[in-house]
Amino acid sequence: MTTAANLEYAIDVVGLNKHYGEKHVVRDVSLRVRRGEIFGFLGPNGSGKTTTIRMVCGLLKPDSGSGTCLGYDIVRERAEIKRKVGYMTQRFSFWDDLTIAENLDFVARMYEIPGRKEAVHRAIDTLGLASRTRQLAGTLSGGWKQRMALAACMLHEPSLLLLDEPTAGVDPRARRDFWDELQSLAANGISVLVSTHYMDEAVRCHKLAYIAYGKLLAQGTAAEVVASQRLSTWAIHGDRLSELQDDLRRQPGVEQTVTFGDVLHVSGSDAQLLQRTVAAAARAGNRRAEPVETSLEDVFIYLMGKTQDNAGDAA
Repeated sequence: MTTAANLEYAIDVVGLNKHYGEKHVVRDVSLRVRRGEIFGFLGPNGSGKTTTIRMVCGLLKPDSGSGTCLGYDIVRERAEIKRKVGYMTQRFSFWDDLTIAENLDFVARMYEIPGRKEAVHRAIDTLGLASRTRQLAGTLSGGWKQRMALAACMLHEPSLLLLDEPTAGVDPRARRDFWDELQSLAANGISVLVSTHYMDEAVRCHKLAYIAYGKLLAQGTAAEVVASQRLSTWAIHGDRLSELQDDLRRQPGVEQTVTFGDVLHVSGSDAQLLQRTVAAAARAGNRRAEPVETSLEDVFIYLMGKTQDNAGDAA
């Protein structure tokens, strides 16, 4: 049943669970993605991101949980969801000996898209492929193949895009151009759920969720995710930072040390204890220390460390 709530949200799911044998790969995941919003999924490999995406778009039935995608029930109306969703995996496959236009036409025929030729022309124009329509897919760079894959997802004019690490292995400029396209699509009301490992992509999302071993650990805007971990961070400048990093890991108040070029970031949840430890380390080595804003990357690394510890305990 369509309600005011699920008209507002492209995705509105509660308590999703999925098992493969004895392995519990998705644990009570709840998500809300507004229409026209880009929602980023972060987490290590094997964390349950792909399984969650597949449950949301009707490709996989959850063991338990409920919710809607584009107003349709994710259990009872999976066929309707699949007609209105574009799904792109990191391993997009096309025919190397066909041109871009021929590949897209083949996909359109395979899915019996009405007004096939018009749909292909529209996707080509929308994704800026007009100058390369006659180029063989096998000769394209990774960035252009990626853009062709997105065009294929857009042939049936979906209301929601589900993108599973779509920029893996693509150069930085192509990734930036791809995200410019996503921002444009979102501005036109298309919702996007995208999984990524790249921090420069994560900060371009309207909302983020961090998932590890099937469980959501943090969710919200980038600022809210950073604030939720309540970390204080100091930047240390000077010589022999590698030696200092090893030493600081054993000091009180220090929960994380990460080197960014010629700067060492030191983080912890006890702000006063961390300050005393950092100040003593800076004085001892004639180094300079200053408090800095905890970044999303600091938090991402911190969460990864916590989940690794949890996995070790479970084993």
